[in-house]
Amino acid sequence: MAKNSLKPTLNQTFRIVHDKSAKGADVEFHVALERSRRAEEDGRWEEAAEIRFAAVQELVALLPEDEPIELDWEDNVTREAIVLLHASATDFFLVGDLEMAAAQLEMVLDVDSEDHLEVTTLLGFIYVAIREWDSFDDVLPDLDDKSPEKALLLVWSGFLREGAIPSAHFAALSRFHSAYLKEWCATAHPADQAYRSAITSERPSKEALARGLWLQTEHLWSAEGAFLEALRAKC
Repeated sequence: MAKNSLKPTLNQTFRIVHDKSAKGADVEFHVALERSRRAEEDGRWEEAAEIRFAAVQELVALLPEDEPIELDWEDNVTREAIVLLHASATDFFLVGDLEMAAAQLEMVLDVDSEDHLEVTTLLGFIYVAIREWDSFDDVLPDLDDKSPEKALLLVWSGFLREGAIPSAHFAALSRFHSAYLKEWCATAHPADQAYRSAITSERPSKEALARGLWLQTEHLWSAEGAFLEALRAKC
């Protein structure tokens, strides 16, 4: 008998239950998450990613193949399994494996339709980067209309689809999210002490948040020279 199992709740969700008395070597997801965090804190990034991915493989095996199920976000053990899946997706995103990152983020949405971890925004960036326009169009309505991320995505996707910076979307970005436009138009984005102090403050400035988003997605832009050149020409 496996140690990990799915237990239905009265809310039509499922909780992950780990039976320590059962035979088997199934991972405890919250333990794997904590181990990966300790490895990360020690600078053992590759080991941390391997711990997370191994646990995700067990999570995939645990979930039914025929249709998605909703996991219980309110249950601590179950929630940490979802967090672990999100963290593994982020690992793949940061090393440039965008297809794997997208697959895992889609799985996060399958088991957590309320999107507590706000993975839809990152999926938007990935879908544009890999030119998955149908998938991008599907998630676009779910993005916050007032967010700088949606404004950036509309400008970027518009350029790729139309061959030019879309004037209306550029105007909205310039008017409502000028700190982000300034960051994307800059040629240097140092993660210096000034930035670190600003981003870790109790109320980070818009400029710090813009720099943070650039740094998080920086590896995407190395392949988007034409977009950046066109954008900077309008700054």
